[in-house]
Amino acid sequence: MQPGKGRKGKSLKQRLVLKSSLAKETISEFLGTFIMIVLGCGSVAQAILSRGHFGGIITINVGFAMAVVMAIYVTGGVSGGHINPAVSLAMCLFGRMKWFKFPFYVGAQFLGAFAGAATLFGIYYDGLMSFAGGKLLIVGENATAHIFATYPAPYLSLTNAFADQVSVVATMFLLMIVFAIFDSRNLGVPRGLEPIAIGLLIIVISSSLGLNSGCAMNPARDLSPRLFTALAGWGFEVFTAGNNFWWIPVVGPLVGAVIGGLIYVLVIEIHHPNPDPDFETEQSEDKPDKYELSVIM
Repeated sequence: MQPGKGRKGKSLKQRLVLKSSLAKETISEFLGTFIMIVLGCGSVAQAILSRGHFGGIITINVGFAMAVVMAIYVTGGVSGGHINPAVSLAMCLFGRMKWFKFPFYVGAQFLGAFAGAATLFGIYYDGLMSFAGGKLLIVGENATAHIFATYPAPYLSLTNAFADQVSVVATMFLLMIVFAIFDSRNLGVPRGLEPIAIGLLIIVISSSLGLNSGCAMNPARDLSPRLFTALAGWGFEVFTAGNNFWWIPVVGPLVGAVIGGLIYVLVIEIHHPNPDPDFETEQSEDKPDKYELSVIM
């Protein structure tokens, strides 16, 4: 038997390669969400821990959006680069992904976000310890909990927080426009530039709808890092702060994603004229069968 042949001759690469497409997609979503949290929340950490000397609202908005773009480029060809339970929910609800994959995607996203928060905590551990004399605070001018999760402005009521841009409206716009970006019968975006378009979308949403609480649009991005901070020293007050605000960035994006997808489908998508059958066949042959790319911060 020649070297490299048979079970005993398998190379390390052959032994490591995953055979299950679901396993590949699950790991992809874990990695994508991990990248988004480390780089996205990292832009927040750099601005806060430097007290504005190495960043501010502009670097945070751009940095988080670019973190999403990079995460999509890494994972989009494997899992679609959802990196957001709200996006995965909309993909399943509107027939763009099979429901049996939903729990695997969401579980990977939450785990990836938790691992990302833990990694970022390790990277900036010394900075966090020196920032407020070793205290890990949730509120006040020396607060650092909002590096990892969103918290409401002091004036914001829970009713306004839920119905306002904090969750529902911001995610509604996100999904509506993401559906448009990947609609082949609309203007669309040149192939390979879709992540850039999504990054620009996130910049405009965070620049226009982020005042009240930082534009929460991703349950995994918010809940998993919040849980990490509760375990890492900030305490479980992270769940009671802002009049028990924590559930709004979890539930709101799910509601907003459904509304946004529904608006696009009902107002735009179903009204497209039926394409020429030959053209449709040619398009299906040219494009690989991959899920629509979508993410959010």
